[in-house]
Amino acid sequence: MSVEPVGHDPVLLTECLDLLAVGPGKTIVDCTLGRGGHSIAIAKALGPTGTLLSLDADPRNLAFADQRIKASSSPATVRLFHANFSELKDVLATAGISKVDGILADLGISTNQLFDDAYGLSFAAAMPLDMRIDPRTRPSAADVVNTMREEDLANVLYELADERYSRRIARKIVEARRISPITTTDRLADLVRTAIPKRRGAPERIDPATRTFLALRMHVNAELHNLQTLMNVAPNHLNPSGRLAIISFQSTEDRLVKQQFRQMESVGLFSIITKKPISPSDTELAVNPRSRSAKLRVAMKS
Repeated sequence: MSVEPVGHDPVLLTECLDLLAVGPGKTIVDCTLGRGGHSIAIAKALGPTGTLLSLDADPRNLAFADQRIKASSSPATVRLFHANFSELKDVLATAGISKVDGILADLGISTNQLFDDAYGLSFAAAMPLDMRIDPRTRPSAADVVNTMREEDLANVLYELADERYSRRIARKIVEARRISPITTTDRLADLVRTAIPKRRGAPERIDPATRTFLALRMHVNAELHNLQTLMNVAPNHLNPSGRLAIISFQSTEDRLVKQQFRQMESVGLFSIITKKPISPSDTELAVNPRSRSAKLRVAMKS
């Protein structure tokens, strides 16, 4: 399946630049470099006296974005790091910077990651079942579905993706792996579909396997744990009036961000700028339909 050369349109770009108050001379962290879309725009807005630290857990996207940033001839100082955003504290220590003016995290998956066999994320085509974004991560999705206890597997599907048929799916997976290991995305997707009762009337808007794949990806990459770590650490590294912006794409992540922002506001640490999450405009949706579930929340350090 072909993928566009860039592979990921920066979501809510104008809104991010505005609500992060990006401007000349500031120091900004892009916690999720991806293919470089947000970082290139931020670096241009920072000017020759600004500094951008960009990190990504995926070394392939990091290398790709590095070339794009160099080609953009940005005047700002830009430094790249192979790191998960949960490692923000270590990245800043390595950079010799204690506090910054803004931190951005886009929690979405790049389009190139979805359709590249090396990641094993999609059931749109047969791929090795992997799902690891960072090659340092262990175990893979195949390891999880072939070794995790049935009850624990059901809990992962329910807690991370609100899968109402989690127990049926876990039971079907355990029964199937007794016959032979589940090693490909298409086989797992077929197993999930057979475990979910067919509904009457119009077909589901999304494939029945979607929630299972989402939950497994989140589990394999420890996405909620890493997000919680980022939100615990970020306030310690923001200057007064510094801003933290998080773009989430599904309800579990957005719920965590909303609750954490409210908690920090209640103790006087932050003030919430976005009382309601910012969603893509109709214009952006027309150009980039994949942005439809994006929600941007921003808070400012008091």
